[in-house]
Amino acid sequence: MLTKSSEALVQPIHLMPASARATLSPLAMRLRQELRGDVLFDRAARGRYATDASIYQIMPLGAVVPKDQADLLLALQIAGDAHVPVLARGAGTSQCGQTIGEALVIDTSKWLNNIVHFDPEARTVTVEPGVVLDHLNAWLKPHGLWFPVDVSTSAQCTIGGMAGNNSCGSRSMEYGIMVHNVASIDAVLADGHQATFAAMHAMSSDARTRSLVEGVQRIAQRERDEIREQVPKVLRRVAGYNIDLFDCQSPLPFSADGEPNLAQLLVGSEGTLAFSRQLTLKLWPLPEHKTLGVVNFPTFYDAMDMTQHIVKLGPVAVELVDRTMIDLSMSNPAFRPVIERALVGQPQAVLLVEFAGADQAVQLAKLAQLVELMGDLGLPGAVVEMPDATQQKALWEVRKAGLNIMMSMKGDGKPVSFIEDCAVPLEHLAQYTTRLTEVFHKHDTEGTWYAHASVGTLHVRPILDMRRTGAQKMRAIAEEASALVREYKGAYSGEHGDGLCRGEWVAWQYGPRLNEAFREIKTLFDPENRMSPDRIVNPPKMDDATNFRFPPTYREREIATQLDWSQWNVTRDPLTGIETPPGTGDDHTGGLAKAVEMCNNNGHCRKFDAGTMCPSYRITKDEQHVTRGRANTLRLAISGQLGEGGLASQDVKDVLDLCVSCKGCKRDCPTGVDMAKIKIEARAAWTAANGLRMRDRLVGFLPRYAPYASRMPSLFGSVERLPRFAGWLKARLGLAPQRAFPHFVKSFLSTAEQPLPPVQGDKEVLLFVDTFNNYMEPDNARAAKRVLEAAGYTVHLNVKAGERPLCCGRTFLSAGRVDEAKAEARRTLDTLRPYIERGVPVVGLEPSCLLSFRDEFLDYGYGDEARKLSQSSFLFEEFLVHEKEAGRLRLSLKPLAQPKALVHGHCHQKAFDVFRPVQAVLGWIPQLEVSVVESSCCGMAGSFGYEAEHYEASKAMAELSLLPAVRKARKAQDTVIVADGTSCRHQIADGTDAKALHVAQVLAAALRDY
Repeated sequence: MLTKSSEALVQPIHLMPASARATLSPLAMRLRQELRGDVLFDRAARGRYATDASIYQIMPLGAVVPKDQADLLLALQIAGDAHVPVLARGAGTSQCGQTIGEALVIDTSKWLNNIVHFDPEARTVTVEPGVVLDHLNAWLKPHGLWFPVDVSTSAQCTIGGMAGNNSCGSRSMEYGIMVHNVASIDAVLADGHQATFAAMHAMSSDARTRSLVEGVQRIAQRERDEIREQVPKVLRRVAGYNIDLFDCQSPLPFSADGEPNLAQLLVGSEGTLAFSRQLTLKLWPLPEHKTLGVVNFPTFYDAMDMTQHIVKLGPVAVELVDRTMIDLSMSNPAFRPVIERALVGQPQAVLLVEFAGADQAVQLAKLAQLVELMGDLGLPGAVVEMPDATQQKALWEVRKAGLNIMMSMKGDGKPVSFIEDCAVPLEHLAQYTTRLTEVFHKHDTEGTWYAHASVGTLHVRPILDMRRTGAQKMRAIAEEASALVREYKGAYSGEHGDGLCRGEWVAWQYGPRLNEAFREIKTLFDPENRMSPDRIVNPPKMDDATNFRFPPTYREREIATQLDWSQWNVTRDPLTGIETPPGTGDDHTGGLAKAVEMCNNNGHCRKFDAGTMCPSYRITKDEQHVTRGRANTLRLAISGQLGEGGLASQDVKDVLDLCVSCKGCKRDCPTGVDMAKIKIEARAAWTAANGLRMRDRLVGFLPRYAPYASRMPSLFGSVERLPRFAGWLKARLGLAPQRAFPHFVKSFLSTAEQPLPPVQGDKEVLLFVDTFNNYMEPDNARAAKRVLEAAGYTVHLNVKAGERPLCCGRTFLSAGRVDEAKAEARRTLDTLRPYIERGVPVVGLEPSCLLSFRDEFLDYGYGDEARKLSQSSFLFEEFLVHEKEAGRLRLSLKPLAQPKALVHGHCHQKAFDVFRPVQAVLGWIPQLEVSVVESSCCGMAGSFGYEAEHYEASKAMAELSLLPAVRKARKAQDTVIVADGTSCRHQIADGTDAKALHVAQVLAAALRDY
């Protein structure tokens, strides 16, 4: 599904205006004429493909997203005819720069993601390169099989990228790495020739393929002695080409009849030899039972030293989490409760030790052995036992987010990837880490450590400021680290490949003879050097500043921001890790830029599992419409790389077009990129430069005219009874004809009885009735007041006689009128001050409204006043749970006529972790069976779903899971649909004709005297 703005980038050539056609290169012209997939050559799109999860940025020639295999072959043919280089790309999660370059980028992640063939008996599956690992394993799970190269980016990384990098994963000590688990690869060579690379007997038999096999075999036999001398004898070594595949002494697996497998040559080749069209993978039985022991260590050295003893117990994984990662996890609201359960005291490091297999008793016995071993090693009571699968999964999710957690450090100094994959034998691990830490201190920095202790591959990242002295320190640290690796007979590249940051070290690792052999192999396959050029063979220097995303010349433009971004302008001591924030207040310099730059491009936002992030990407699968793509576009705009427009540019407007401000990224993004807040600034900049349309005014100023509309509801409602006039008006305003105009009714606040002055000692609460629940759905407010009064509370209302009701100002923010929103906030703070000062809680019904007190209000510069309100504010159901836990709530409830409840959570409830109280209060109703829709945004998102150009996108978001779940529940006719968000209820009504209720109405209906 495409927006109008993105359609303009990929529309057929004959539909493009002559001025636009004139700007296209001959390559772009031909690609647009002949391909059915996306062809992206504009500067913003190229900028989004110029980066990956590495520290580098190189602008590509353009990007192609093939629709299918025929499109892929055609794109490769066109590139070959034009003699331009091509670069394969999946999710763009590579940390070494493999998926960026001055080439035609071919993105397989959107459409080339099919499962082609499955053989459960042979335990193999054939897939296209764009298949995401987690999606594949979810598909395989009912068959009792899985693909076990379980990398931490499994929710977004693609199989093609994993093969290109020779990925490894947490459980490689049990299952091996990618090269051990690929049976065959169907690939396309630079000259367009198609061949199957597999075991020798299954190889393509044509002359071109035979010449390749014979050539590689000749080189390998010639260099046999050099291979045995130079190739590291550790499992984790992924540098260069797997030239030892013909050597029977190699750890690479041979087929059952003793034949070498030529697919192993393509694995780890980083797309430099051929383009993988589809891959056949070896599968393993899913372990029936798992158990986990979390070992807490008083020192980092102890953790490293004792790993060699722990692995003798036969675990499938031993993963490190260091103190830095523990502390950063504790600061993340999603991770804190998970990591707390795993800790004993204040450990400096923990090891996650997993046992798995068919017999649960065996796994539990091994866990007991681990407890006994740690006692024998002088650490009794150090193991937190986790036999529960749910707890295990939650903790593994924290570990898998390790990179993103590490990158959540604020400030310009970040953990930098360039020596993080060095692998050393376990007996040297403690000494290696100690000496490398001394190297960091020598260069006035500290390192972060996590990952694969089981195989001696720790992801270590020194904290460097690449804008200033980082590049020089990077070179010095790399040289000293490499000397240590050589001393301990390890591998310099142990998991994430070579790319731009380790390519130059291939020659260092293997020596001049094997480096020349690699050059010969590259020439055999790709004589024109068009396939991912200058990787592995003839790579650039890792510290070539012209390739850095943040070179020393990088500068952000000064931006007069509307919100307070000062919290992002921190300085961090690289040795102590202590952050020094600036004084709070309006920030008109770099805070906004620093917030945008928190995106580390790891692509966590491309996931499709449970959670809210990112609904627009889920329906489009376009890089433009994911948090990472937006952050990259904003970074380029703020630094002037997209022209002079800055935040007010058309590129920024286009990239935020489908952002529904769900705040899913605020919670789900491990580095804390808050695109909804950033969009407020961008919208304000656009409005300042271009003014407001009538539609924007209608939305933004709705709280101002709602009182008048509610006094004449029949007049406003008559518009829909005049279809022609309604249609004309909607068309003029840019509203979707399928949506009805809002229906106003008599205001709740104008008719509700005000309470008597509270009796001394009475329980008080202020019910904040927002614009929508006041003027459109007053029954929700009446129900909430009824429940609170039934529970013994004196209920105050947010209105003074003769004054306009208070408003959170969110509609003004959506229209880019931050000044108006601030004015509403100021009025709200002034009015509520007396209640806050005497400790009266403020309770709201609409999540997007009430939660703005905890979010946007804190960014207006109102200091302690705003903080006190945020601490005193609760959603209705959240307040009830809080009071029950405090022993102050008494409610007598009866069963409902409908025995089941299906609940949809508002995005902001999920983002602020206040959705569980909805489930909790519904659980108080006797005999009510509560289930939750595993949904992202409903798609209405305030005015978004009303806008004509966004109607289809809005519907698509709702159809992902919400509306199908509601329709299924409606068929049974025994389920009440619950949704606290006004927009959510309207989307459900429009999409299913079902009436969803606010939880207040459900509780009110369950009151025994109601």
